[in-house]
Amino acid sequence: MDCLFCGIVAGTVPSQRVDEDERTVSFMDINPATEGHLLVVPRAHARDLLDAEPDDLAACARTAQRLAARVVERLGADGVNLLSCCGEVAWQTVFHLHLHVVPRYAGDPARDDLTLPWVPTPGDAAVIAATAERLR
Repeated sequence: MDCLFCGIVAGTVPSQRVDEDERTVSFMDINPATEGHLLVVPRAHARDLLDAEPDDLAACARTAQRLAARVVERLGADGVNLLSCCGEVAWQTVFHLHLHVVPRYAGDPARDDLTLPWVPTPGDAAVIAATAERLR
């Protein structure tokens, strides 16, 4: 398998590791959206959140929560975005499950110039209800 993040987990690909435990490894994103942007990956390879073992996904969520608190405390972030991209159409570029922990800094464009990728607008209530019914 030729997986960049498996190489980082194995230590054969250099990274700036920040945290690790028995199930996860966390490291700095080399293409950061904001200052302090990190990635949390499971040690076991999984293509995305649909492919992940539930315990590995839960471990990634726990680690992301711990690191979100750390960026608030140590970097002075005003908030945090957590993002998982699942599939190429959803912006996934490395096909090993990863959670982005993206610190947010209010009014500080030098550290954070990230903007919302869509403009929230009200949806059609009937379509929303019909879709909800399909998902029940």
